[in-house]
Amino acid sequence: MTSKVQPGSIVLFHNAALHTPEALPAILTCLINDGYTVVPISQLILPQPYTIDHTGRQFPAEELS
Repeated sequence: MTSKVQPGSIVLFHNAALHTPEALPAILTCLINDGYTVVPISQLILPQPYTIDHTGRQFPAEELS
């Protein structure tokens, strides 16, 4: 269930998925035991003047003009 996670991975959990609530504690425990750090997406998004394009990549706002 975590075999594809590698350094730098962003793992998205859909809270409305059928088995996410019961699977999440085991997944997080496994990742933490493997040495990964779990952070909310808010810690990954760069503040302005950065912006996010339609692909989800972050760029300095002046580069997208």
